[in-house]
Amino acid sequence: MTPRPGTMRLACMFSSILLFGAAGLLLFISLQDPTELAPQQVPGIKFNLRPQQPHNYLHPGSAQDGSMKAPTDGVIRDSSSRAPRDRSPREPDQPPLHPKTGARPRLRQRRRRLLIKKMPAAAVSMPANNSSSETSVRPGPGARDGRWASMHRSQQERKRMMREACAKYRASSSRRAVTPLHVSRIFVEDRHRVLYCEVPKAGCSNWKRVLMVLAGLAPSAADIQHNTVHYGSALRRLDTFDRQGILRRLGTYTKMLFVREPFERLVSAFRDKFEHPNSYYHPVFGKAILARYRANASREALRTGSGVRFPEFVQYLLDVHRPVGMDIHWDHVSRLCSPCLIDYDFVGKFESLEDDANFFLSLVRAPRNLTFPRFKDRHSQEARTTARITRRYFAQLSALQRQRTYDFYYMDYLMFNYSKPFADLY
Repeated sequence: MTPRPGTMRLACMFSSILLFGAAGLLLFISLQDPTELAPQQVPGIKFNLRPQQPHNYLHPGSAQDGSMKAPTDGVIRDSSSRAPRDRSPREPDQPPLHPKTGARPRLRQRRRRLLIKKMPAAAVSMPANNSSSETSVRPGPGARDGRWASMHRSQQERKRMMREACAKYRASSSRRAVTPLHVSRIFVEDRHRVLYCEVPKAGCSNWKRVLMVLAGLAPSAADIQHNTVHYGSALRRLDTFDRQGILRRLGTYTKMLFVREPFERLVSAFRDKFEHPNSYYHPVFGKAILARYRANASREALRTGSGVRFPEFVQYLLDVHRPVGMDIHWDHVSRLCSPCLIDYDFVGKFESLEDDANFFLSLVRAPRNLTFPRFKDRHSQEARTTARITRRYFAQLSALQRQRTYDFYYMDYLMFNYSKPFADLY
């Protein structure tokens, strides 16, 4: 039986309507901002002051504050003679790939400019170079009252800026749950109820020395050697406790982290790991960087991995297809410490390290004779990385490379209220 012409016309019209509707839907999706269509892949619930009801994601037979049956290592490996614990950490959190181009979208410039305009100017002082004295004396109660009140106000402002950045750019993260990975960089000191999130190249070695003194493991920070700090098992990480032990400490201990101007931290890491002999970073990172980014690299350079230049290192950092994974020494602070997940009580800065550290020690009622060490942990004869030294290294980069590096660390700049390091950045 032959279908009638009227029936065929209706079928063709219906098919055309369906095709036009599908095409319109695809066009609508392609015109949306990808950063608004998909949530950022970062952690996000904040802990209340009281522990939350635990979920059974750890070993069911664990005691309330007991260790997991297969705890992670208790220390970070940071020396030139041994490999660090995090050989292949996950890629830093980034927006999802665009469905058509395969590129990762950047935050819209207009939104970034508007938010920066609302911020107060960052008052960042440059750290002093090496001092001959190892410790300072904390001021007496009368002399410090006004100064401590000012520092308390500064803490409130830092935490406000951090929370506002999280609310604006990490709002979707509130639907995520805490995992051991989120607290793997946090060290525990139970006697004074302190949780310290380790940020490499921001005074972490000396902070771990201070925690060991607080725990009664050493009489003074100056007595603790580098290998003891990084290879010993004296300090426990928070992820070695069961879930109830993690939540109880997060809810009742004083949580703190120390941050550093991102470009200075990056240059400090490069100088430490690639400008000095290093039996891990040269063969693991150096060889891969030279093989990928140096044309006509010599056999000796490819064999040893030594002699990586700063522009080559930055090429590796910005490459979404890195030949070797990310490393904690130059990873984002926002990923290392999950500040949108954990509501830190104290945010210190490397630029005011001594004052901030001694203020924190007074808050946790540390012994009055305990002050933050001033000595440089490694390469003590070499000047600390300052803003002037950082500008010298970044002068080796093109304007585009500087902009892309700023974009890479943008959330750290925003969250911790650091000013743009170069006037031509947007």
